Amino acid sequence: MNYITPFDDYPIHQAIEPVTVPGSTDRNFYDRYFFNGLDPENGYIFEIGIGLYPNRHVIDAHFSISYEGKQYSYHASQRLDQNRMPIKVGPMSLTIDEPMSELTFSLKDPDNKLNCNLKFLANSVAHQEPRSLMMEGTRTIMNTVRFTQLGKWTGEISTEAGTINPKAIYGTRDRSWGVRPVGEQEGGAPGMLNQEPGVYWCWAPIHFKNFCTQFGTFEDRDGNTTQISGHKLPLYDDMSSAPSEIEVETIHALHHSVNWKKGSRWATGAKISGMLKNKDKFDLELETIGPIFFCKGIGYQHDEWKHGVWKGEIATGYEVWDLAEVDPGDYTFFHTHQIVKARLGSEEGFGMLENLVVGRHDPSGFEDFFDGAK
Repeated sequence: MNYITPFDDYPIHQAIEPVTVPGSTDRNFYDRYFFNGLDPENGYIFEIGIGLYPNRHVIDAHFSISYEGKQYSYHASQRLDQNRMPIKVGPMSLTIDEPMSELTFSLKDPDNKLNCNLKFLANSVAHQEPRSLMMEGTRTIMNTVRFTQLGKWTGEISTEAGTINPKAIYGTRDRSWGVRPVGEQEGGAPGMLNQEPGVYWCWAPIHFKNFCTQFGTFEDRDGNTTQISGHKLPLYDDMSSAPSEIEVETIHALHHSVNWKKGSRWATGAKISGMLKNKDKFDLELETIGPIFFCKGIGYQHDEWKHGVWKGEIATGYEVWDLAEVDPGDYTFFHTHQIVKARLGSEEGFGMLENLVVGRHDPSGFEDFFDGAK
């Protein structure tokens, strides 16, 4: 079979294979885009997720927005074209107008319930985060590379609650690829991680006037750090004016804590502390504001729209949740993103706080799989 595509005309091969042949035969190999946009002033947050699973022959996409007390979500899945391009799933499409600088996403719902045309303009460099590696005995179940980039959104979103016109609102995107658990539950005997399953993840990309900060950490059930990173990067009005060598400052001696809403695993705020290279203290305070966003809206922990699941040649779906009626004890709604107001010394900014805690986590006071904060 011929796997040659137009990408093979570029001198970018890293293996003795055509470019679109995955470097791993693991069924869970993936290539993913994630975006968020948030408007603290007008009180909404939207997100986009697009995943390609070449060894599953699936591509899926999601657009979701929390606005006016509800979360509206559109999902689509179809067979992945061998050529990978264009990036189109049902009525959703992503165009890379200028790599690492400008991208356009659109949703044209044939039922006209949820539509958008949005342009992302980067204002930071694409920063590579530490590799995520997780083993289950001798088997690698997660091995991923990810970069994060901040920017601004402009465009239009049309919902059943009305039309929104984002104008240079805050945005973050990440690109990741590799192997991680996706799709349906695997067969065979339960793995060792199933003896006491759980995950703790906290992520916080924050925009300030002239710089941004990025923080992310995985912890085990006892609160031991298994991965952590923090960085401070400059922001630019125009990426074409950015110097070729950009200083990325590492934040050392990182520590964080999260405040939880009673009876839930939803955050109300967080503190992140560390040390900068000049020995200045780094003390970042985050306060959640605006509507909560449930990552289920872009496929995470979703019973019907799991990432990478074959749903036929093409499938689409639309759903709406009343945010006030969501059960905080339902684990499919544990994974959250929230707008945060940030304070770092005399600097004030805005960004996003991501939290996912499933299972026991001693520092948070969670004792079993589903309990909420005391």
